[in-house]
Amino acid sequence: MRKIIGLGEVLYDVLPQGAKLGGAPANFAYHASQFGFEAMAVSAVGNDALGDHALATFDENGLKYIIPRVPYPTGTVNVSLDGEGVPTYAFTPDVAWDHIPFTPEMAEAAHDALAVCFGSLAQRSEESKTTIMSFLNATPKDCLKIFDINLRGKFYDKETIQNGIRHCDILKINDEELVVLARLFGYPGLDIEEKCHLILNRYNLRMIVLTCGTNGSYVFAPHDFKSFQPTPKVEVADTVGAGDSFTGSFVASLLSGKSIAEAHELAVKVSAFVCTQKGAMPKLPAELTKR
Repeated sequence: MRKIIGLGEVLYDVLPQGAKLGGAPANFAYHASQFGFEAMAVSAVGNDALGDHALATFDENGLKYIIPRVPYPTGTVNVSLDGEGVPTYAFTPDVAWDHIPFTPEMAEAAHDALAVCFGSLAQRSEESKTTIMSFLNATPKDCLKIFDINLRGKFYDKETIQNGIRHCDILKINDEELVVLARLFGYPGLDIEEKCHLILNRYNLRMIVLTCGTNGSYVFAPHDFKSFQPTPKVEVADTVGAGDSFTGSFVASLLSGKSIAEAHELAVKVSAFVCTQKGAMPKLPAELTKR
């Protein structure tokens, strides 16, 4: 069976209540796997206790992975939550996911990929950036490539973002990241729809998924297609991993043959559920995952 791949950082979110395994690509793969797809995380961890724990956790959750051990510490990020449960991240430098090697096993997985989700954070180092691009370039023509931009701190530049967009079919972005892109690309004074359609057409994308927190989310596609979903009001435990669950369920739904609007509606429900749970990898209830 062809696999859905989450490619990039594996790290621990160090939250007030303790360390939780996360990292956008692993979160994405985990949530896609809950919809009956074979999914896989591709990254690197250290030869340390956190690395052992990460691989054991993936094993427990039935998530396949290609995650070599490298002589650097497993990634951590200190997460502080504000009163609304919204996170701020402080990333540890020079960790295992900055040194992801492109192995023959990864090349084999790329040749058989059904979909790949990647971001900008793991491209902060040249070594991992080269691996990510090598992986993407080895995928089949019909592989769905999702650039979940995931801007963090100062770990991005215009060239990395443009290159990521050129390599993807679907761009996933939030409203704050769209402001950054508009500034980098010189698109001032346009409203969000105009900005998204400009990027969509300029880079010949299949879709842009734009999430706007409590103000809802949009999917834009060619020929002026637009889907809007309001954000459900829920009791928020924390928002860590909610965006990744949105992307994982959205992509799984599209690959199951659902329309953009149907996939969008489900992704919003999944993301809202994840917000009610602590940490990034809760098990989804059966009513959300039935296909």
